[in-house]
Amino acid sequence: MDQPPQRSASASASASRAYQFHPARAAINDLFNLYLGRNSRHRADDSVREPPNKAQKRVVALKRDLPPQNDQFTVDFQQLQNQFAGQDQLRAVTESVLISLVVQCSGHAPRAEFLLFALRSLCDIGYINWDTFLPSLLSSVSSAELLVGQGSQSMPVVSPTSLSQSDRVASLGTIPNSNFQPSNPASPLSSVHVLGSPAQSTIEPSSGATMSPVKSSDVSFSGQQAAMRTSSSVRDSAVSSLRQLCCKIILTGLAFNLKPVTHADIFSHMLNWLVNWDQRQHGMDESDVVKSWRPDKAMIEWLHSCLDVIWLLVEEDKCRVPFYELLRSGLQFIENIPDDEALFTLILEIHRRRDMMAMHMQMLDQHLHCPTFGTQRILTLTTPNVSGEAVGNLRYSPITYPSVLGEPLNGEELAMSIVRGSLDWERALRCIRHAIRTTPSPDWWKRVLLVAPCYRPPGQPPTPGAVFTSQMICEATIDRIIELLKLTNSETNCWSDWLIFSDIFFFLMKSGCIDFVDFVDKLVARFTEGDQHILRTNHVTWLLAEIIRVELVVNALNNDSRKVETIRKILSFHREDRGSDPNNPQSILLDFISSCQTLRIWSLNTSTREYLNNEQLQKGKQIDEWWRQVGKGDRMMDYMNMDERSIGMFWVVSYTMAQPAYDMVMNWLSSAGVAELLPGSNMPTNDRVMREVSPIPMTIISGFSMNLCLKLASQMEEALFSNQVVPSIAMVETYTRLLLTAPHSLFRSHISHLAQRNPALLSKPGVTILLFEILNYRLLPLYRYQGKTKALMYDVTKIIAALKGKRGDHRVFRLTENLCMNVIFSLRDFFLVKREGKGPTEFTETLNRVTVITLAILIKTRGVADADHLLYVQTMLEQILATSQHTWSEKTLRYFPSVLREALAGRIDKKGFVIQAWQQAETTVINQCTQLLSPSAEPNYVTTYISHSFPQHRQYLCAGAWILMHGHPENINTASLVRVLREFSPEEVTANIYTMVDVLLHQVQVELQHGHSMQDVLLKTSANLAFLIWNHELLPLDILLLALIDRDDDPHALRIVINLLERQELQQRVKQYTLNRGSPEHWTYTGTFKRVELPKALGNHLSWKDRYPPFFDDIAARLLPVIPLIVYRLIENDAMDQADKVLAVYSQFLAYHPFRFTFVRDILAYFYGHLPGKLIVRILKVLDLSKIPFSESFPQHISSPNPVMCPPLDYFATLLLGLVNHVIPPLNSNTKSVSVGDTSSNSARAPHNKALPAQPGHMSASEGQKAFYQIQDPGTHTQLVLETAVIELLSLPVPASQIVTSLVQIVVNIQPTLIQSSNSLHGAPNGVGQGSVLPTSPSGGSTDSLSASRSTPSVSGLSTSNFVWRSAYTCQQLSCLLIQACGLLLAQLPTEFHSQLYLETTGVIKESWWLTDIKRSLGELDSAVGFALLDPTWAAQDNTSTAIGNIVALLHSFFTSLPQEWLEGAHAIIKHLRPITSVAMLRIAFRIMGPLLPRLANAHSLFNKTLSLLLSTLVDVFGKNSQPSNPVDASEIRDLIDFLHHVVHYEGQGGPVQANSKPRPEVLALLGRASERLRPDVQHHFSHLKPDVNTSIYAATHPKLAQNPAQ
Repeated sequence: MDQPPQRSASASASASRAYQFHPARAAINDLFNLYLGRNSRHRADDSVREPPNKAQKRVVALKRDLPPQNDQFTVDFQQLQNQFAGQDQLRAVTESVLISLVVQCSGHAPRAEFLLFALRSLCDIGYINWDTFLPSLLSSVSSAELLVGQGSQSMPVVSPTSLSQSDRVASLGTIPNSNFQPSNPASPLSSVHVLGSPAQSTIEPSSGATMSPVKSSDVSFSGQQAAMRTSSSVRDSAVSSLRQLCCKIILTGLAFNLKPVTHADIFSHMLNWLVNWDQRQHGMDESDVVKSWRPDKAMIEWLHSCLDVIWLLVEEDKCRVPFYELLRSGLQFIENIPDDEALFTLILEIHRRRDMMAMHMQMLDQHLHCPTFGTQRILTLTTPNVSGEAVGNLRYSPITYPSVLGEPLNGEELAMSIVRGSLDWERALRCIRHAIRTTPSPDWWKRVLLVAPCYRPPGQPPTPGAVFTSQMICEATIDRIIELLKLTNSETNCWSDWLIFSDIFFFLMKSGCIDFVDFVDKLVARFTEGDQHILRTNHVTWLLAEIIRVELVVNALNNDSRKVETIRKILSFHREDRGSDPNNPQSILLDFISSCQTLRIWSLNTSTREYLNNEQLQKGKQIDEWWRQVGKGDRMMDYMNMDERSIGMFWVVSYTMAQPAYDMVMNWLSSAGVAELLPGSNMPTNDRVMREVSPIPMTIISGFSMNLCLKLASQMEEALFSNQVVPSIAMVETYTRLLLTAPHSLFRSHISHLAQRNPALLSKPGVTILLFEILNYRLLPLYRYQGKTKALMYDVTKIIAALKGKRGDHRVFRLTENLCMNVIFSLRDFFLVKREGKGPTEFTETLNRVTVITLAILIKTRGVADADHLLYVQTMLEQILATSQHTWSEKTLRYFPSVLREALAGRIDKKGFVIQAWQQAETTVINQCTQLLSPSAEPNYVTTYISHSFPQHRQYLCAGAWILMHGHPENINTASLVRVLREFSPEEVTANIYTMVDVLLHQVQVELQHGHSMQDVLLKTSANLAFLIWNHELLPLDILLLALIDRDDDPHALRIVINLLERQELQQRVKQYTLNRGSPEHWTYTGTFKRVELPKALGNHLSWKDRYPPFFDDIAARLLPVIPLIVYRLIENDAMDQADKVLAVYSQFLAYHPFRFTFVRDILAYFYGHLPGKLIVRILKVLDLSKIPFSESFPQHISSPNPVMCPPLDYFATLLLGLVNHVIPPLNSNTKSVSVGDTSSNSARAPHNKALPAQPGHMSASEGQKAFYQIQDPGTHTQLVLETAVIELLSLPVPASQIVTSLVQIVVNIQPTLIQSSNSLHGAPNGVGQGSVLPTSPSGGSTDSLSASRSTPSVSGLSTSNFVWRSAYTCQQLSCLLIQACGLLLAQLPTEFHSQLYLETTGVIKESWWLTDIKRSLGELDSAVGFALLDPTWAAQDNTSTAIGNIVALLHSFFTSLPQEWLEGAHAIIKHLRPITSVAMLRIAFRIMGPLLPRLANAHSLFNKTLSLLLSTLVDVFGKNSQPSNPVDASEIRDLIDFLHHVVHYEGQGGPVQANSKPRPEVLALLGRASERLRPDVQHHFSHLKPDVNTSIYAATHPKLAQNPAQ
């Protein structure tokens, strides 16, 4: 609620001065003084008179004249009218005098009573305008109180008897009324504390009412302190009297119809007074204040009057101010609440209504909504003018904390305030532990972590969205260390887990997110407190050795005041590590690692050498001795024939002598020598190429120290990109293996990284080719994992823009274009095509078309995370298609998402114009081509054609050549054609291909019209194309195929494509590629790579004069992004059999696709409901099924004979259990008190646990934690498990309705089912596990009316045997997690599943017995609704869960993971719930849909739609025309009314409500229209949620609406 707009300060001041010096003002003043008994002659004397005793009072009273009777006042006042120009002037001067007298006479009871009488009398005759009088009065009172406080500070301390009451009044009265208006704050509540965080509960005093303090040090003796207390008492008495009189006046004024701005002003001041009720002279010592100061009677009286005003303002019958303003005022959090029942009653009511309102802001099971990392959603904070790259990096915070108003909060300040051991702390740790286990990308970590305070640069601003402190990270890291040590001690081989963890640990330490010294202290304390028996190996020492060269660690060990103590603690981790296999490389490393660490510490600091173990120093000599033996003579270490001991010792050397170890690796990679490049090279004569050796095996690289890896990565880049010698494939492969081994610690964005090292590097063609081959064929999944794909796209696009018009650079251009194509296909979020978002794209024609297809797949299969991005779609299409004439066929468009289909609907199909243009230019083109391409053509004409031909004719060169061939390629001079095409720019060649395809298809139709056989024509066409592609290598095959499938509107285009794909030339080429490249998992290859000659790899057209040797590039490899598009296009054209054949032929080839898992998932989602079962099975075979964690029964379900049967519920439950065990962050967290074999520990969840028996649906591919390079697509194990479940559901041969019905049926009855399972195992229901972080149940039971819901039978068809045991959770915990898993899974599925979910869940709600039983009373119904909507986590602990509670929790879990665009589909819930005729059903609708509104705070259009829908349900029940069976009073929905007030403020602010938050005018207009349809008794509760400035305090105080009342 905002401060009403006021006149400017200068105008107000000038008017005030005019009234003060009005010549007739004295007459009015004298008239009031007469009736007040204040003779003007005695006022100065009164001001200095000693305080009278009783006798003196009687004497003085006898001497004074008695004032006239009050009855005569009105008559006397009216006689003054002729002294003023008009009534308004008289009124203004009268108000000014009255305000001055109120301030002066408030302490004199009879005079105060008269002033009240005078006010009423003047009001009756129209000389008081309350809307001007009350704000001026309140402003003057504030000014007077401020000066009283200042005066009391500056006054000398006098005796208590030296200051009379009249003196005090005079001191107040010395402030003449000036219609004083304070500076216009943003809100009438601006000086009152507004809640933004649970941690912020301190109320800062108002600037306008703060009394200047006197420090206790300034008062040096007890007499002064006593005098000060007396002075404070005098001041407080004066303030109390003034406020009491002011409240009485306000109560009088409230009987009249005041303007909203006046109500707002009054409310603001009343709240200020209440919040600062205990402000007093601070000159006293605090202990004296506590002992001596108590609220007196006068203060209690004005407090009660103030409360009377507030109650009158928020009175429901009048609703002068919404009660909501009290909820957001923070009044309930004032400190030092007086012992007053009236104030306590108000605060209690605020708490009660605030809690009810906050419930509607939060989703059920809010505390369980931790991240899964399986889905990445955009952050919906206000992002004005954000670039495409920046938007791509904004994500939902992984964890939020609800405020007392229910708002989701996150950020640095909040994270720092979370108390260790609290539920919020446990939620944070739950999230971090899960992240450490599942290794999300470094990009995720950087967004959510706070730098440790000791490493933070001074003045660094807060990190937006950061929610995890260094303390949290430290504790979670130690927990992971303890967990891995327990697994190690249990003889479980978890070396890979240690390696993965060490990469994250190094990254966290290097980023400064862990205070190293504090970490060592806490780790030692953890072992000392009770886990000392766990530390049996040197794994901790090895971890610390990995980070000991990090700059922050080195500084701590050298410069920190606690360095000696820290080093001694580090040394205490040393253990004599003797593994069961002493020759195992890991055992050798761990045996020597203490010595390595000791040597490093010895070299760091001389002052700590005395604490080092001499035995470890001596042991270091063994390392030196081994190294000398290895390095004798010229013998080179053969990595392919190293025994295990040698591997282990080399690992040890990498920790002590990184440079010699680096030299050894580089010597091996260059040991085969170099060879001269082929003659005729266009490269400098001194350029040579390294001969091939075997790359360093991944098993060896994995044990290198991080210091060696960093050195290798950096110096290898120098050898790869800056050396004159062309590197070997082995060196390139070793470099990429390094980056894949430690993705957190070694990643770099190569284009910007190399540009920083040497800006001229990328201008060298060889460097660009090598870099882009590495990116295109090795590192794309790593870039996607890092969240750097969009940045890479923008960088590559710049290079494409520079190359596409450049003549001759065909090889580097086609490689760059193919790379960009793969990059675009790899995107999984909505993206902007330009970083700055303006102007046409810099893409090629091919990339523009690919981008549109990618957008279609993204929007349809994954949704748009931020609904406002949909507003960019039209602009993006204009950018993409600004230079393109292409239109997509109707068959393609029918599968596009509606937003794209509608945007492209008006695009004119110009394919006919292309043929017309060709026919107009055909004569000229054929003439030119005849001179150029005839067998007897002049060779010199090539130069003439290139120099003098027109661009509009050059685009038809290939089309002209096609016509001249007449079906016989030998008819043309291909040598001349080759020469010309090489001199064209790459984009001119592309344009030629697209034009030739159009002409070619036209020629096919012409020949068919002439009676030729279709089969003959198509075969001849394919043979001619193959001749151009393979025999003369004139045209890039990938572009030609894309051009053909884009013409699928022609019935022959796809047939030509199939013929080309079926030709032996292509299949032989693909087969040769697979033989040369070996396994698709290139990191497993231990042999010597064979370099293919450039002409054989890329053909003559692309290689031309270039002789820079290829590494991984090949014409066949360029088809990897094209084959999936061909399959898409075949399916769009209902050519299912042809699609099946293509996949059958090229499945082995598609194994080299960097994102084949994503391809399978997306194509199943894109065409869901349109794919035959046979084709689905073929698509699945693209995957390496042995490495995908499919359910064991899944193959049977997708190959079941007809009639198709829906899988049993046990199948779906097992699928959900897999998500609970591998995707949802675990609940159990107390690793300190859990042994390895304890069923409540996390070990049962870990994939490496071998103790679990094989159960139906057991994840068959989850053997140990996998490194990133083993699951590059989709990137993490959680994503793999989640998206595998998605693929399973998309592949089932049953409709979505049956799948959703099965999942909902499990959720509805999950608790009784699991309890039955638990009872069968243990004989009694499980209690909540010790490690649970679930909250304690508040319910403690239930009412008898709900007994039927508690006796719901368990799900039939669900085998519950050992179900709970397989999860390692109690049944209460598992039920909640299964609901969350089900919502998460459904959110990943296409919208066809969503509509079924809404239909199924609303059916369950409507069929609930207590909604259908008409005999139930309203009380029972309300009780049932309240209980049903209770958090199911609490209900699960009491075994009192309800179907509706589970359904709402399922929907909320579903909403949490859903992109915003798809949330609009949730409106169907209201449609299915209708007719809504009862408050019970209304509450259910609000409970389901209400929490969506905060989520949509920045998606204004969708927010408005959702809000309008909820308001329509309110109209259904409380509308003017509604006829409910049992009319309900509006007071029954107070919480809904408060919620609507709050959520529109939240949306107006775009986040947590602040003091200056305002609803948007459009939202007020929407609410105003809706409220007009409500019953009058309900309508007035929404009177302030309107754009009418005459009735709404929000409209009246809104800058836009107040300035333009007509709106």
